[in-house]
Amino acid sequence: MTEQDLFLPVAAQPSVDSLVDGARLGEDLGYDTAWLPETWGRDAVTTLTCIARETEDIDIGTSIMPVYSRSPALIGQTAATLQEVSEGRFRLGLGPSGPIVIENWHGVEFGNPLRRTRETIDVVKQVLSGEEVEYDGEYFDLSGFRLRQDPPEPAPRIDAAAMGPKAVELAGRFADGWEAIMYTQDGLEDRLDDLAHGAELGDRSPDDVRVTLARTGCVLDDAERARELTVQHTAFYLGGMGTFYRDSLAREGEGALAHEIYDAWQDGEREEAMRLVDENLLETAPAGDRAGARERVEAARELDGVDAIKVGFPRGASVDEIVQTMEELAPEN
Repeated sequence: MTEQDLFLPVAAQPSVDSLVDGARLGEDLGYDTAWLPETWGRDAVTTLTCIARETEDIDIGTSIMPVYSRSPALIGQTAATLQEVSEGRFRLGLGPSGPIVIENWHGVEFGNPLRRTRETIDVVKQVLSGEEVEYDGEYFDLSGFRLRQDPPEPAPRIDAAAMGPKAVELAGRFADGWEAIMYTQDGLEDRLDDLAHGAELGDRSPDDVRVTLARTGCVLDDAERARELTVQHTAFYLGGMGTFYRDSLAREGEGALAHEIYDAWQDGEREEAMRLVDENLLETAPAGDRAGARERVEAARELDGVDAIKVGFPRGASVDEIVQTMEELAPEN
């Protein structure tokens, strides 16, 4: 059965307690996993530790933890500790982020993100095994590291966030799961082929790789407000968050539209950028009225090859609007 997960808000929230409250509500509503992004606000590790202490059943995960902002050995230690404090409920989501974030904000050369992601996954798996780490890679040369405590049982699973064909192939070959974002149905099918090819290269079945598909939306009594928030969120990601989202849309044959949205956003014409986010880009978004939004969530849950749907919220949504959306889209047990 396809799981339904909760993607805690990407925008700044009033407090750590508000994020804990969101995860607790998600647990009460029957969501399977609470995912937390690590962007440029509260760090995911401290916040997820608080969530782990205040919940009992809902799984927790990073979505995503950048592979450039911590060493692989530290990421392994962190994963082991979060698995311990959550009593086995932690899943590690990793990804490269992008050059704007990594170079401008962290001061680290972006380099080859595919290679760095692969090497990070390799080292983290060695750390979590409890054995002494010996690794000779392009980015990392490690010798002698070993956890002081017993390794976690079971070891937390590792997901890779990926958008391009080679990155998705990497997830299929080396990770335990793939986190997919901002895909239409046709675009998702193309990437699932890449995932299957990666799994084949890794001498395993695609069924061994958990596919989590993100869907951002908003459901309110004011359906037009809900749709507007979702449109604004989509325009922001295409216009202001690097090239990855535009490139992904271009691979689906919408490159001209993606660049129009980007140009308008960069020129400060935010309303024009939002106008250009047409129905084709929102056809899968669970936004607007409850009936239509739930229908889109259920359609996503029925897609072949998808193991979990991760419901997220527009960056401009208020706490009350997020809570209402969570309630309206809660899994039907």
